[in-house]
Amino acid sequence: MSLIMKVFLLQILAFLLFGGGLHCEASTRRHTFVVREASYTRLCSTKNILTVNGQFPGPTIYAKKGETIIVDVYNRGKENVTIHWHGVKMPKYPWTDGPEYITQCPIPPGSKFSQKIILSSEEGTLWWHAHSDWTRATVHGAIIIYPKNGTKHPFPKPNAEVPIILGEWWKSDVNAVLEEMLATGTDPNVSDSYLINGQPGDLHPCSKSGTFKLMVDHGKTYLLRIINAALQDILFFSIAKHKMTVVGTDGSYTKPLTRDYITISPGQTFDVLLEANQRPDHYYMAAKAYSSAQGVAYDNTTTTAIVQYRGYYTPSSPPSLPHLPGHNDTNASVHFTSSLRSLADAEHPCNVPLNIGTKLIYTLSQNTFPCANDSCLGSTRLATSINNISFQSPTIDILQAYYYNISGVYGDKFPSVPPLVFDFTAEDPPSKYDTPRNGTEVRVLEYNSTVEIVFQGTNLLAGTDHPMHLHGYSFYVVGWGFGNFDKNRDPLRYNLVDPPLQNTIAVPKKGWATIRFKASNPGMLQALMSSITHTKNKTLETATLHIKEIIFLNITIC
Repeated sequence: MSLIMKVFLLQILAFLLFGGGLHCEASTRRHTFVVREASYTRLCSTKNILTVNGQFPGPTIYAKKGETIIVDVYNRGKENVTIHWHGVKMPKYPWTDGPEYITQCPIPPGSKFSQKIILSSEEGTLWWHAHSDWTRATVHGAIIIYPKNGTKHPFPKPNAEVPIILGEWWKSDVNAVLEEMLATGTDPNVSDSYLINGQPGDLHPCSKSGTFKLMVDHGKTYLLRIINAALQDILFFSIAKHKMTVVGTDGSYTKPLTRDYITISPGQTFDVLLEANQRPDHYYMAAKAYSSAQGVAYDNTTTTAIVQYRGYYTPSSPPSLPHLPGHNDTNASVHFTSSLRSLADAEHPCNVPLNIGTKLIYTLSQNTFPCANDSCLGSTRLATSINNISFQSPTIDILQAYYYNISGVYGDKFPSVPPLVFDFTAEDPPSKYDTPRNGTEVRVLEYNSTVEIVFQGTNLLAGTDHPMHLHGYSFYVVGWGFGNFDKNRDPLRYNLVDPPLQNTIAVPKKGWATIRFKASNPGMLQALMSSITHTKNKTLETATLHIKEIIFLNITIC
């Protein structure tokens, strides 16, 4: 095999990117995940949902930095499933990263597959979720990674910690919601409520008894490991009369950032310190949607849980609600995200690539395709694209196609810059740009090359924020702004000293964001935009990286 190693970057709704370096297995833990249906009651009605081990949310995986985990997945459900370890770099081992038909075959009903999770530099909170259609709506859970023995967190040790998983609930079966979306070509029906740790909260009917309660002692500090497991919604989160201090995001430490609220994109995680320093009482923690798209339906409900101080007192009734920004307050959203900074100390250095070898500009768009032969409710169906290419899911695993040299599965002509140039953020861009082309294209990069990607949002159809996730890599978010990216002016404002290291970001509405990383992790990885996501038989906004120099093992034929 050539010493020059290539990386293939595919146009798919998720960037499959890898982490670098060799991995020495310090220890191995083993878990059993049984994927099966279970009956759950929410919002006054009962339905069967897909779960892991009957739990919703699913079980938490605990590990230490650098460990290896084996998860034996038994699929006792009725549909194919895979599990993705969101934010885990999986160095030199993409085979069990999770995206079906990208790095592995789906696990069919009645089958078992052992998935290896290789932890490397990650430390903090990540999560796992199903990566097949909309099964991740109920198949998800936390991954908590502690420092290695002999090291510690770079912040005072909290008295306790608790995962806070934000999710969604549909009264209908989620597969029925998905099928209706595919049949009509329109937006999916919005969820009936958001959730905190699987519960809507007592602002909703039939929900008071199940409302999650965080019991606290006055004067103590609590580490909240917050995960946004919602399918596609950015959320505001706050706790009444309490401030929160962010100390980590996406498995990486940050400089302490104290705020009244956080903005958390789908797939993002935050490590937040909460000081129980208020008068003993009951206080709501709450989350609601940030939705910037005009004229687009969204779930306008508020989910709540209760922070309850221990002791003897008469609690306020009802508890105090936090002040959350308005649903379309873009300034509030970006004010929080733009304030994040890497810790960048001696133990946790900030290694931002400075000399960039490959510069890419990717437009992110909402689109439509014509409906042939009355195949949907109207004349068009919704789609998404990157650089005007809407990813078409193959029927053969792309990594398998590379390994066995199967031609015709994917191409390598993914454009480095937008093939169509117009005023991307104009109020009313020309409708002739609404329709992209289908394709399963890959962008080739040199192994160990330094890469900069400018994600440019467009205002086609309903312009909106674009959450983007990169598999197998964390990246430095060196810049962002509103309007069209200016290659001469905007890089002068990049933060190359202590930008946050993340695996998921939200590109602002009518704006852009720039990330940098080193393409040092061999394999086939996926990059994902979470607007119309994880959907079979539907065009997607995504891209995939493939590095040729891989240790090949455990290949199965789909």
